[in-house]
Amino acid sequence: MLSEICVDKTLSPVVKHITQEKINSYAEASGDFNPIHVDEAFATQTPLGGTIAHGMLILAYASEMMTQSFGRNWNSTGKFSIRFKVPARPGDTITTTGKIDSVEDKESTPSVNCSIECHNQKGETIIMGGATVKLSPQKRMSNA
Repeated sequence: MLSEICVDKTLSPVVKHITQEKINSYAEASGDFNPIHVDEAFATQTPLGGTIAHGMLILAYASEMMTQSFGRNWNSTGKFSIRFKVPARPGDTITTTGKIDSVEDKESTPSVNCSIECHNQKGETIIMGGATVKLSPQKRMSNA
């Protein structure tokens, strides 16, 4: 977890390699067996040209980054506002990054607004947007 919350602080990135096995495991866990994710023969016949990862699998990596940074506060109060830009594919390495954009005091509860992005190894943006998390009032903050 972050020891100090301050504007422009960079969150520790999360890097994950996407495999068809991870996609299949996510399909099992989620119950989403859309053939665009799990059927290579089907997926190669689509405009996407092959299987793609579930968007929520990639978003889970962003949530992992936020959990590493904000712990239980993220798990209980975190919210995303994101856009999916391009699909992630087997073989991609996804790097999730973020930074603190602002800290607001709402009703005596600090609220942290972050920008987040997920990119593949080619630099293509997979996901971009924001995340907001409310902190415990005793959490240390800085304007530095």
